Amino acid sequence: MGFFKSFFASLLAIFVTFFLLFLFVLILVVSSKKEPEPYVRNGTILEIKMGASLPERRPDDPFSILFSDPSRTPVTLRGLENNLKKAAADDRIEGIRFKVNNLSGSWNNLIALRNEILRFREETGKTVYFTTDDVGFNERSYFLATAADSIFSPPETFFQMDGFFLQTMFIHEFLENIGVEATVLRAGDFKSAVEPLFRSDLSEENREQLQAIVDNVAHIFFSAVSERSGLSREELDDIINNDPVITSRQAAELGLIDDLLYPDQIEERIKAWLSEQDFDDLRTISYGRYSRVSPESAGVERNRSDDKIALIYANGDIMPEVLDSSPFSSSTPTITANGMARNIKAALEDDDVKAIVVRINSPGGSGSTSDLIWHNIREAAKEKPVIASMGSVAASGGYYIAMAADTIVASQHTITGSIGVFGVTMNLQELLNNKLGIYFDEVTSHEGSLWLSPDKPLSPTAEQTLQQFIDDFYDIFLDRVSVSRDMSVEDVHQVAQGRVWTGNDAQTNGLVDVIGELDTALDIAAEKAGIEDYRLEVFPKPKSFMELLSGSAQTQIRYMRTPGLKELKQLDPLFLILHHDPRTPLARIPFDHIVH
Repeated sequence: MGFFKSFFASLLAIFVTFFLLFLFVLILVVSSKKEPEPYVRNGTILEIKMGASLPERRPDDPFSILFSDPSRTPVTLRGLENNLKKAAADDRIEGIRFKVNNLSGSWNNLIALRNEILRFREETGKTVYFTTDDVGFNERSYFLATAADSIFSPPETFFQMDGFFLQTMFIHEFLENIGVEATVLRAGDFKSAVEPLFRSDLSEENREQLQAIVDNVAHIFFSAVSERSGLSREELDDIINNDPVITSRQAAELGLIDDLLYPDQIEERIKAWLSEQDFDDLRTISYGRYSRVSPESAGVERNRSDDKIALIYANGDIMPEVLDSSPFSSSTPTITANGMARNIKAALEDDDVKAIVVRINSPGGSGSTSDLIWHNIREAAKEKPVIASMGSVAASGGYYIAMAADTIVASQHTITGSIGVFGVTMNLQELLNNKLGIYFDEVTSHEGSLWLSPDKPLSPTAEQTLQQFIDDFYDIFLDRVSVSRDMSVEDVHQVAQGRVWTGNDAQTNGLVDVIGELDTALDIAAEKAGIEDYRLEVFPKPKSFMELLSGSAQTQIRYMRTPGLKELKQLDPLFLILHHDPRTPLARIPFDHIVH
């Protein structure tokens, strides 16, 4: 038996060695493959095939790109902004064709891209087409399409316009059925992250804040549809309430789509338009190839300034590095205190960096981790101007770290606020003893040694102690906001209590300074630093080869063994709550913040 153990251990070691060698060679080949800059002919149409989502930027981990689809350049908001900027200046680009179907993800990113497309058309006069395939348009993709000159769809495809919703899964009765009792402690009537643990429906406070978010998205969407179609909001509401639009033929009859065309007919239509511009053929270049065209070749003047602004991305849940927050996520990003500290230190030590912009996309997370990051940002602001730029969501812990900056910039549609704290302990005694037949016995040094043990109910004294812990952290949160926003603690409490706000409402309530996008925050940073021209220094930097092997390979293996059911994603925030250490207060918004 010893021989076979040694044999198979050696065999496994050889296999792992060859596998790592293969990964090493693969990365070297991909990284060393340098293609020449593409040649762009006059009268070219830039073709942009959108993916299923629209992330703000490429993943920090390039290895994940290899695993997902090594043949395609990921389409991102920042990449599209760069390509649109080049295409606007490039006389060889005659127009743009977007190919889209079902899109998911952040409305904030969609709104930013739609504004860029409208700006591109207005400033250049170039034509933009939006087309779909046999999948059709959903509401997100059609929202983008409303910025186009022409919208085409095959005649027998899906078209979704049926309204919006935010849905919460409640597991209170399920926990009761399996013998689990949740003890919930919170500060703030609107801090509803823990409602699924003790309710079976939305509280009035939670319903109020969620309804405001859904209404905001509906207003954004239907305003864009109304502007393009000429139909009033009342007419659109009547159409959806009586007979939701679900086919492209319905959409065409309502004037939402310009024409119903098959793919070959779409190409003929574009060819005919190019012929009117004196171009005899349809020449196209893909998003990926055009991304390799240098700005100088496209006619964009090169920025030669030595001055830089550090752009630090803070994406994901704010958590200690030891916590893997969800079993249902393949590569869920997290914000850690050490990671942020490294990025801030690098920006401070670079003499060419004159200001820092922290770009936050986070629903929050650990209160103690948020406080460490807040401290690091506040200290950095003593040396260089620091601007917080809120993306789709910067709430709870995400808001906590933002308020350390000199200025807070939010989009109109940013989900922010949620100034509140909660904690949860789980009593598994009935499940373990009565349903599973599992018992524990122990020796202790003091009476309270096992006060947080999950096999025992929480004592009244322990519950009071934990509630005081939560209340104390909430008071600290209020005090931080009070100092940052120059408001009284009483006024902060009125707009806090875990209440979630949109960017516009947050500005009205004094929680943010300026409404704008990332470019607005960069302009403010440049002004505060006293510079006009600058280059961006983006953090975090790409990972090293060893980090790729140790991190990404493990992530991909974890991805292959995790469930793919979309329904399970609703459990993500709940799993984080149930998994967290009750000695760490959580500052996180209570729901999947994406409006569907």
